[in-house]
Amino acid sequence: MDLVHPQLAAFAAVLEEGSFEAAARRLAISPSALSQRIKALEDRLGQVLLVRQAPCRPTAAGEVLLRSVRPMQALQAEALAELLPERGNDATRTPIPLAVNDDSLDTWFVAAIADLHQRHGYLFDLRMDDQDHTLELLRDGSVLGAISAEGRPLKGCNVHPLGAMRYHAIASPAFARRWFGQGMQADALAVAPMIVFNRKDELQARFMRRLTRARLQPPVHYLPSSTGFVEAAARGLGWCLAPETLIAPALAAEQIVVLEPRRWLDVPLYWQHAAVRSSTLQHITQALRSAAADILR
Repeated sequence: MDLVHPQLAAFAAVLEEGSFEAAARRLAISPSALSQRIKALEDRLGQVLLVRQAPCRPTAAGEVLLRSVRPMQALQAEALAELLPERGNDATRTPIPLAVNDDSLDTWFVAAIADLHQRHGYLFDLRMDDQDHTLELLRDGSVLGAISAEGRPLKGCNVHPLGAMRYHAIASPAFARRWFGQGMQADALAVAPMIVFNRKDELQARFMRRLTRARLQPPVHYLPSSTGFVEAAARGLGWCLAPETLIAPALAAEQIVVLEPRRWLDVPLYWQHAAVRSSTLQHITQALRSAAADILR
């Protein structure tokens, strides 16, 4: 059952599923009927809302509309759960879209959403990006909330500080002896292979600038896996920054060393979400703050 207007539900479904065909299957209507709903909505608003390519994505006007539809969907689920309690968890069958950075996902975030699922039956649709870029997904309406390194609230959003994730520079003992026998000096950092999550990842570059005040261009491995970072460093692939909670086992096993024990990088994290009076968002906020408090500084 949808309380949201069928045209809005169709619009959101296309963006969630990525195509008209998949959205039509989810809504149990024909692709032609779904296309007519989208066209009627665009005619009513006088603007194109979807870029019709694989996967479908919102236009600038579509982003504005999606930012309003997301909270409506959360409020609908709450209303159905209260009005139709006999449906049980069926009222929360639509996954809640959230954005999270990989390091949080691999350290504390799963504990929070597992608790939420057990308590309230919520389902989740997680979108992963760098903590400096997750807000883009909240800004364009793709998600209802995001874990971010940005403490300034987006327009129409609330922000909650979670704590800071501490990163240490690590490498294998052999790599450290070969490249950093005299410490992490600029000349060594300029040539020592470095492991980076992806091309959005600025953590290693920020750490090097903090140490040397220089903008260096070392050889780079791109490895989009937080847990893979630690193994790659232990195997001598390069040096990198990794969260202190992830490096503890490899450090205890002497597979890695901390290259600068007195220098680290603390990255404050925040939870931002649409500013609506929603018990769902209240539950998520409480769970995230509780789980983060066990891990973050």
